[in-house]
Amino acid sequence: MFIGLGTVANVVAIAAGTGLGVLAGHRFTARTRTLITQVLGLFTVVLGGSAIASGLSDAFSAAVGSSARLLIVLGALLIGGILGSALRIEDRLDAGVNRLHQRFSRGEEDGRFVEGAVTATLVFCIGPLAILGSLSDGLGLGAEQLLVKSVMDGFAAIAFASSFGVGVLVSAIPVALYQGLLTLLGFGLGNFLPAAQVDALGATGGVILLGLGFRLAGIAKIPVGDLLPALVLAPMLVAAVEVLV
Repeated sequence: MFIGLGTVANVVAIAAGTGLGVLAGHRFTARTRTLITQVLGLFTVVLGGSAIASGLSDAFSAAVGSSARLLIVLGALLIGGILGSALRIEDRLDAGVNRLHQRFSRGEEDGRFVEGAVTATLVFCIGPLAILGSLSDGLGLGAEQLLVKSVMDGFAAIAFASSFGVGVLVSAIPVALYQGLLTLLGFGLGNFLPAAQVDALGATGGVILLGLGFRLAGIAKIPVGDLLPALVLAPMLVAAVEVLV
Protein backbone atom coordinates (compact mmCIF):
# COMPACT_ATOMS: atom_id res chain seq x y z
CA MET A 1 0.00 0.00 0.00
CA PHE A 2 1.25 3.47 -0.84
CA ILE A 3 -0.15 6.99 -0.92
CA GLY A 4 -1.67 7.54 -4.35
CA LEU A 5 -2.80 3.93 -4.74
CA GLY A 6 -6.44 5.03 -4.94
CA THR A 7 -5.85 7.33 -7.90
CA VAL A 8 -3.76 4.73 -9.72
CA ALA A 9 -6.54 2.16 -9.22
CA ASN A 10 -9.11 4.71 -10.39
CA VAL A 11 -7.25 5.38 -13.64
CA VAL A 12 -6.83 1.65 -14.29
CA ALA A 13 -10.53 1.04 -13.61
CA ILE A 14 -11.56 3.78 -16.06
CA ALA A 15 -9.27 2.35 -18.75
CA ALA A 16 -10.53 -1.20 -18.19
CA GLY A 17 -14.16 -0.06 -18.07
CA THR A 18 -13.74 1.86 -21.31
CA GLY A 19 -12.30 -1.19 -23.01
CA LEU A 20 -15.14 -3.42 -21.81
CA GLY A 21 -17.71 -0.80 -22.76
CA VAL A 22 -16.40 -0.50 -26.30
CA LEU A 23 -16.38 -4.29 -26.69
CA ALA A 24 -19.45 -5.47 -24.82
CA GLY A 25 -21.12 -2.64 -22.88
CA HIS A 26 -24.41 -3.14 -24.70
CA ARG A 27 -24.90 -6.43 -22.84
CA PHE A 28 -25.56 -4.59 -19.53
CA THR A 29 -29.22 -3.67 -19.22
CA ALA A 30 -30.39 -0.45 -17.59
CA ARG A 31 -31.80 -2.49 -14.71
CA THR A 32 -28.44 -4.15 -14.08
CA ARG A 33 -26.60 -0.82 -14.09
CA THR A 34 -29.14 0.61 -11.65
CA LEU A 35 -28.76 -2.36 -9.31
CA ILE A 36 -24.98 -2.08 -9.36
CA THR A 37 -25.20 1.62 -8.51
CA GLN A 38 -27.56 0.89 -5.60
CA VAL A 39 -25.26 -1.82 -4.20
CA LEU A 40 -22.29 0.54 -4.40
CA GLY A 41 -24.41 3.17 -2.67
CA LEU A 42 -25.16 0.84 0.22
CA PHE A 43 -21.48 -0.02 0.49
CA THR A 44 -20.65 3.70 0.54
CA VAL A 45 -22.97 4.00 3.57
CA VAL A 46 -20.91 1.32 5.31
CA LEU A 47 -17.73 3.14 4.32
CA GLY A 48 -19.11 6.38 5.75
CA GLY A 49 -19.97 4.71 9.05
CA SER A 50 -16.46 3.30 9.27
CA ALA A 51 -14.95 6.75 8.60
CA ILE A 52 -17.10 8.28 11.36
CA ALA A 53 -16.07 5.60 13.85
CA SER A 54 -12.39 6.09 13.01
CA GLY A 55 -12.67 9.87 13.14
CA LEU A 56 -14.18 9.95 16.63
CA SER A 57 -10.81 8.95 18.03
CA ASP A 58 -9.06 9.26 21.37
CA ALA A 59 -6.91 12.07 19.96
CA PHE A 60 -10.04 13.97 18.95
CA SER A 61 -11.52 13.38 22.41
CA ALA A 62 -8.35 14.46 24.20
CA ALA A 63 -8.26 17.73 22.28
CA VAL A 64 -11.87 18.88 22.73
CA GLY A 65 -13.52 16.45 25.14
CA SER A 66 -15.57 13.39 24.25
CA SER A 67 -18.90 15.23 24.46
CA ALA A 68 -17.78 17.95 22.05
CA ARG A 69 -16.71 15.70 19.19
CA LEU A 70 -20.16 15.15 17.70
CA LEU A 71 -21.09 18.78 18.29
CA ILE A 72 -18.07 19.89 16.26
CA VAL A 73 -18.97 17.54 13.42
CA LEU A 74 -22.58 18.70 13.55
CA GLY A 75 -21.55 22.36 13.67
CA ALA A 76 -19.22 21.94 10.70
CA LEU A 77 -21.97 20.25 8.68
CA LEU A 78 -24.64 22.80 9.59
CA ILE A 79 -22.49 25.87 8.97
CA GLY A 80 -20.91 24.28 5.92
CA GLY A 81 -24.32 23.30 4.57
CA ILE A 82 -25.64 26.83 5.05
CA LEU A 83 -22.60 28.29 3.26
CA GLY A 84 -22.76 25.71 0.50
CA SER A 85 -26.46 26.26 0.02
CA ALA A 86 -26.01 30.04 -0.06
CA LEU A 87 -23.24 29.65 -2.62
CA ARG A 88 -25.40 27.08 -4.47
CA ILE A 89 -22.42 24.76 -4.92
CA GLU A 90 -24.54 21.79 -5.97
CA ASP A 91 -26.58 23.86 -8.44
CA ARG A 92 -23.45 25.46 -9.90
CA LEU A 93 -21.83 22.07 -10.43
CA ASP A 94 -24.95 20.78 -12.18
CA ALA A 95 -25.17 23.94 -14.30
CA GLY A 96 -21.51 23.60 -15.29
CA VAL A 97 -22.07 20.01 -16.36
CA ASN A 98 -25.08 21.00 -18.46
CA ARG A 99 -23.28 23.91 -20.14
CA LEU A 100 -20.29 21.78 -21.09
CA HIS A 101 -22.55 18.97 -22.23
CA GLN A 102 -24.48 21.32 -24.54
CA ARG A 103 -21.33 22.99 -25.80
CA PHE A 104 -19.55 19.81 -26.81
CA SER A 105 -22.49 17.66 -27.88
CA ARG A 106 -22.68 19.16 -31.39
CA GLY A 107 -21.42 17.32 -34.44
CA GLU A 108 -21.39 13.72 -35.57
CA GLU A 109 -18.48 11.39 -34.76
CA ASP A 110 -16.14 14.09 -33.40
CA GLY A 111 -18.92 15.45 -31.20
CA ARG A 112 -19.61 11.95 -29.91
CA PHE A 113 -15.94 11.47 -28.99
CA VAL A 114 -15.65 14.84 -27.22
CA GLU A 115 -19.00 14.41 -25.48
CA GLY A 116 -17.86 11.07 -24.07
CA ALA A 117 -14.59 12.57 -22.83
CA VAL A 118 -16.22 15.65 -21.27
CA THR A 119 -19.18 13.82 -19.72
CA ALA A 120 -17.01 11.09 -18.20
CA THR A 121 -14.50 13.65 -16.87
CA LEU A 122 -17.19 15.63 -15.13
CA VAL A 123 -18.83 12.57 -13.62
CA PHE A 124 -15.52 11.13 -12.40
CA CYS A 125 -14.04 14.40 -11.06
CA ILE A 126 -17.02 16.37 -9.74
CA GLY A 127 -18.25 14.73 -6.60
CA PRO A 128 -17.57 14.45 -2.89
CA LEU A 129 -16.04 10.98 -3.15
CA ALA A 130 -13.25 12.21 -5.42
CA ILE A 131 -12.39 14.94 -2.92
CA LEU A 132 -12.89 12.92 0.25
CA GLY A 133 -11.15 9.85 -1.08
CA SER A 134 -8.13 11.74 -2.37
CA LEU A 135 -7.69 13.72 0.85
CA SER A 136 -8.10 10.55 2.91
CA ASP A 137 -5.49 8.75 0.81
CA GLY A 138 -3.06 11.65 1.17
CA LEU A 139 -3.67 11.92 4.91
CA GLY A 140 -2.62 8.28 5.27
CA LEU A 141 -6.11 7.13 6.32
CA GLY A 142 -6.27 4.55 3.54
CA ALA A 143 -7.38 4.36 -0.06
CA GLU A 144 -10.62 2.45 0.57
CA GLN A 145 -12.85 5.36 -0.49
CA LEU A 146 -11.05 5.79 -3.81
CA LEU A 147 -11.05 2.03 -4.35
CA VAL A 148 -14.85 2.05 -4.02
CA LYS A 149 -14.95 5.02 -6.39
CA SER A 150 -12.75 3.05 -8.79
CA VAL A 151 -15.33 0.25 -8.94
CA MET A 152 -18.12 2.78 -9.47
CA ASP A 153 -16.19 4.63 -12.17
CA GLY A 154 -15.26 1.36 -13.87
CA PHE A 155 -18.92 0.40 -14.31
CA ALA A 156 -19.79 3.97 -15.31
CA ALA A 157 -17.02 3.87 -17.92
CA ILE A 158 -18.56 0.70 -19.35
CA ALA A 159 -21.89 2.45 -19.69
CA PHE A 160 -20.40 5.64 -21.16
CA ALA A 161 -18.10 3.81 -23.59
CA SER A 162 -20.96 1.67 -24.85
CA SER A 163 -22.68 4.93 -25.87
CA PHE A 164 -19.83 7.34 -26.68
CA GLY A 165 -16.95 5.06 -27.60
CA VAL A 166 -13.25 5.30 -26.84
CA GLY A 167 -13.38 9.04 -26.07
CA VAL A 168 -14.27 8.10 -22.49
CA LEU A 169 -10.66 6.94 -22.04
CA VAL A 170 -9.47 10.57 -22.26
CA SER A 171 -11.14 11.24 -18.89
CA ALA A 172 -8.44 9.17 -17.17
CA ILE A 173 -5.94 12.02 -17.68
CA PRO A 174 -7.80 14.78 -15.75
CA VAL A 175 -8.79 12.22 -13.10
CA ALA A 176 -5.11 11.40 -12.53
CA LEU A 177 -4.15 15.09 -12.32
CA TYR A 178 -7.12 16.21 -10.21
CA GLN A 179 -7.08 13.42 -7.66
CA GLY A 180 -3.29 13.33 -7.63
CA LEU A 181 -3.15 17.01 -6.65
CA LEU A 182 -5.80 16.50 -3.96
CA THR A 183 -3.82 13.53 -2.62
CA LEU A 184 -0.70 15.69 -2.43
CA LEU A 185 -2.75 18.34 -0.63
CA GLY A 186 -3.93 15.73 1.87
CA PHE A 187 -0.35 14.58 2.37
CA GLY A 188 0.68 18.17 3.13
CA LEU A 189 -2.21 18.64 5.54
CA GLY A 190 -1.32 15.41 7.29
CA ASN A 191 2.11 16.80 8.04
CA PHE A 192 0.68 20.16 9.09
CA LEU A 193 -2.59 19.51 10.94
CA PRO A 194 -2.68 17.93 14.42
CA ALA A 195 -4.21 14.45 14.68
CA ALA A 196 -7.41 15.78 16.28
CA GLN A 197 -8.09 18.09 13.35
CA VAL A 198 -7.37 15.34 10.82
CA ASP A 199 -9.77 13.02 12.66
CA ALA A 200 -12.46 15.72 12.76
CA LEU A 201 -12.10 16.11 9.01
CA GLY A 202 -12.39 12.34 8.59
CA ALA A 203 -15.51 12.05 10.76
CA THR A 204 -17.18 14.97 8.97
CA GLY A 205 -16.29 13.43 5.63
CA GLY A 206 -17.81 10.16 6.82
CA VAL A 207 -21.18 11.84 7.36
CA ILE A 208 -20.98 13.31 3.85
CA LEU A 209 -20.22 9.82 2.57
CA LEU A 210 -23.39 8.59 4.28
CA GLY A 211 -25.34 11.22 2.36
CA LEU A 212 -23.67 10.19 -0.89
CA GLY A 213 -24.44 6.55 -0.19
CA PHE A 214 -28.11 7.30 0.47
CA ARG A 215 -28.19 9.24 -2.78
CA LEU A 216 -26.59 6.48 -4.85
CA ALA A 217 -28.86 3.86 -3.30
CA GLY A 218 -31.91 5.93 -4.20
CA ILE A 219 -32.92 6.40 -0.55
CA ALA A 220 -32.74 10.20 -0.45
CA LYS A 221 -31.51 12.87 -2.86
CA ILE A 222 -29.21 14.77 -0.51
CA PRO A 223 -27.32 17.75 -2.07
CA VAL A 224 -23.96 16.53 -0.79
CA GLY A 225 -22.09 19.10 -2.88
CA ASP A 226 -23.45 21.84 -0.63
CA LEU A 227 -21.86 20.11 2.38
CA LEU A 228 -18.30 20.26 1.06
CA PRO A 229 -17.38 23.49 2.97
CA ALA A 230 -17.77 21.43 6.16
CA LEU A 231 -14.46 19.73 5.35
CA VAL A 232 -12.68 23.06 5.75
CA LEU A 233 -14.67 24.10 8.81
CA ALA A 234 -14.21 20.92 10.88
CA PRO A 235 -10.46 21.41 11.57
CA MET A 236 -11.06 25.12 12.17
CA LEU A 237 -13.72 24.40 14.79
CA VAL A 238 -11.41 21.97 16.58
CA ALA A 239 -8.71 24.64 16.72
CA ALA A 240 -11.23 27.19 18.02
CA VAL A 241 -12.50 24.86 20.77
CA GLU A 242 -8.93 24.03 21.83
CA VAL A 243 -8.21 27.73 22.27
CA LEU A 244 -11.40 28.30 24.27
CA VAL A 245 -11.16 25.22 26.50
